[in-house]
Amino acid sequence: MDLRRRLPFEGSPTDALRRLRDEPGLVALVGAWAGGGAVIASRPLRVVPQEQAPWDVLDHPGDGTASDHVGGGWFGALGYGLARRLEALPAPGERPVPLPEHSWAFHDAVMRLRPDGTWWAEWLPGTAPERVERLVTGAVAALAAPQERRPFTVGPVTATPSGAAHRRAVERAVEHVREGDVFQANVCLRLDAHLDGDSLDLFCAGVEALAPAHAAFVRLPGGGALASLSPELFWRRRGREVVASPIKGTAPRTGTREQQDAARARLAASAKDRAENVMIVDLMRNDLSRVSAPGTVAVPALTRVEPHAGVWHLVSDVRALLRPGTTDGDVLRATFPPGSVTGAPKVRALEVIAEVEATAREHYTGAIGFTSPTWGAELNVAIRTFEARGDRVWLGVGGGITAGSDPAAELEECWTKARPLLAAVGAALPGEAPGEEVPVVTGTADPAAGVFATLAVRDGVPLDLPAHLERLTASAAALYGAEPGDVAARARRCAADAARAVCPGGARLRLLVRPRAGQGVEVSATTSPWAPLDAPVRLLPVVVTGGLGAHKWADRARLAAAASLRGVDPASPTDDVLLLDADGAVLETGRYNLFAVLDGVLVTPPADGRLRPGTARAAVLALAARLGVPTREGRLALADLAGASEVVVTNALHGVRCVGEVSGTGAWAAGPVTARLRAALAAHPR
Repeated sequence: MDLRRRLPFEGSPTDALRRLRDEPGLVALVGAWAGGGAVIASRPLRVVPQEQAPWDVLDHPGDGTASDHVGGGWFGALGYGLARRLEALPAPGERPVPLPEHSWAFHDAVMRLRPDGTWWAEWLPGTAPERVERLVTGAVAALAAPQERRPFTVGPVTATPSGAAHRRAVERAVEHVREGDVFQANVCLRLDAHLDGDSLDLFCAGVEALAPAHAAFVRLPGGGALASLSPELFWRRRGREVVASPIKGTAPRTGTREQQDAARARLAASAKDRAENVMIVDLMRNDLSRVSAPGTVAVPALTRVEPHAGVWHLVSDVRALLRPGTTDGDVLRATFPPGSVTGAPKVRALEVIAEVEATAREHYTGAIGFTSPTWGAELNVAIRTFEARGDRVWLGVGGGITAGSDPAAELEECWTKARPLLAAVGAALPGEAPGEEVPVVTGTADPAAGVFATLAVRDGVPLDLPAHLERLTASAAALYGAEPGDVAARARRCAADAARAVCPGGARLRLLVRPRAGQGVEVSATTSPWAPLDAPVRLLPVVVTGGLGAHKWADRARLAAAASLRGVDPASPTDDVLLLDADGAVLETGRYNLFAVLDGVLVTPPADGRLRPGTARAAVLALAARLGVPTREGRLALADLAGASEVVVTNALHGVRCVGEVSGTGAWAAGPVTARLRAALAAHPR
C-alpha cells in the first residue's frame, strides 16, 4: 500500500517553514533527523494534556523491524521540569517566564524532505483516504504560497545570574564534588533579551547560519515556542537497537586554521574534558542497562572530536539492544532528563542543580523529537535552544562541573557556546556589539611585583595621602602580611621626601609596596611630570575575565594586553580601555573608575572584588550625597551606558572627566551632574 506522495516543492526546510508559520501545532525537525533532511508536522489529531506524562502514551513496544517510512507518530518537546514526575526533587526555583512542561501530540501525517532533496507527504497505515486527500491538498497549497521573510530583532542580552554569581555557583558545585556528593553536575546560566518578531524567523536564521545536526522548532500550547539549534542526539531507536551520543567537552573553533587545529588537539588531550565525557558515558550506560538485554550495552566510540558551530566537542556513542517488549516510554523513563546536561549520579546532580542555579530551567536541557510506529524514535538534547514567549526570548548555556573545574574557565565556556548562537540571530553577549567580538584578556596579576598608589602632588604636598595610605596598607597586609602602621609610616616618609624634590607646580607621585626576597616588604616612591587633563575620554571595550581585582597591582600586563588588543596608546591623554567582565558587567577603565547618570541617579559598578575601589570614587560618592544627587552602586552593562544622559570617569590625578564616547555604544557631552561633581571635587579639601 502506498503511504506517501511526492510534493511539487523544491525549497529548503526554512523556505517551507516560512510558508507554514501559521499552521497550528507546528513542529519541525531539521538536520540529521530520520537519516537527514527534515520532518514537519502540524494539525495534530491528539494532544497530551499537561497533567499527563508524555511517556505514558508511548506504550507500543519497539519490535525488530525498522522502516524508512516516518509517516507520523508522537512529536514534540519534553521540558526539563518533567524530571519531577520521575524523582522526588526540590521545588523549582524562580521561573521568570513559565512555559508548559511539555508539548506532545499525535500526527497521522507529515511533510518530509528526504536526503535526496525531494519533498513528500507521508502518512501512517490506516489513515482514511479522504483525510489523506485533505492533508496532501493542504500541504500543496501551503507550500505554493509566497514565502514571507519577516524581520526580527533580539535586543540587548543580560545574564542571569551575573558572571561573578555564576562563578560562585560553580564553586559551590565543585565543593559538592569534593565532598563526594556527586562526580559531576551541569551548572547553567540564562541569557535573556527582548524579541521583536516571530521566533520562527529566529529559528530559520539560526538554521541557515549554523546548520545544526538536530535543530527543532516547536510551537507550544498557550503561546510560546522553542527554537532549538542543538547538535546533540539524546537517543535514537531503530527496531530494538538504541544509540545515545552524549556530548561533553568543549573548545572554541575560531581564528585561523592553525589556531582551530591547536584547539582541537588541546581538547583531544584534555584529561579534564575526557574525564567529564567518560563520566556521562558511564551514566548513559547505566540508564540504558535498565531497559536493555543483559550484556548488550557497549561503547563503540569514545571521546571523538567533532566540529560544531563555533566549537569543537567531544562526542561518544553508547549502544544497546532493548529487551523484548520495551516501549519508547520505558526508555524515556529510564533516561530522562539527559545525563549530559544533569550529572552523575543523576538524582543527586539534579538536587545540586536546583540548589546552585539562579533560575529554574524550562525546556532547556529537556528533549525534542518524535516516535514513529514505523520508523522508530529520535530525540535531541534541548541545548543551544532559544525559548520564547511574548516579547521575551532566552537562551540557556552551561557546562559540566568536576573537581578540576576552574570557575572562570567554566564561565568562558558558557560564552564560547553562546557566542555563535547569538551572532546567528543578530545578537551578542553582554558587552559585545552584534557582529563584533570584543577581545578577551585572561590571567591573573603577579603579586610579587607589588601594589601601588598614584597621587597628585601640588606645590610640594601629596593630595589625599591618608585615603591612599589606607588602601595601600590594607592591600599590603592582606597580600604580604605587612603591619599596616609600619607600612603607612614608611610610605609617609617616602612620599614627603619625594614631594620635597618636586619643582613647584604639579607632579605624579607613585608609592610602591612589594615583598622582599627574604621577608617583609619594601616601600619606595617615584615622581613624574603631570598636568591636569580636561578633554573628553574615548573608551574601547575589552573583556578582562574576572576584572583586575580589588588591589592596585604593579603588574600591568593584563592592562597592556587590553590596550594592545584595542590599539590604545598607553600614553594617550584621551583614549582608554573600558574593562568588562565576561558576563558583560562594566567594571572600570584602565585608569579610572566609572559613573553613569541614569534617570537622574548617579550609578557606579559595585566594589565587589572585581575593580579597584578608587579614592576619587569614594570622594565623588560622598560629595554627591552632600549635593543631593541620588547615588547607587549597581551593575552596569553597555546597554545601560547607551541609555545614560552622562558618563564620567574619576581618578585621583584628574578628578572628574567627561566620557565623550564608548566605541559602539554611544556618545555624550558634559552635563549638569558632571559639572557639579567636577566643581565640588576641585573645592574638596585634599
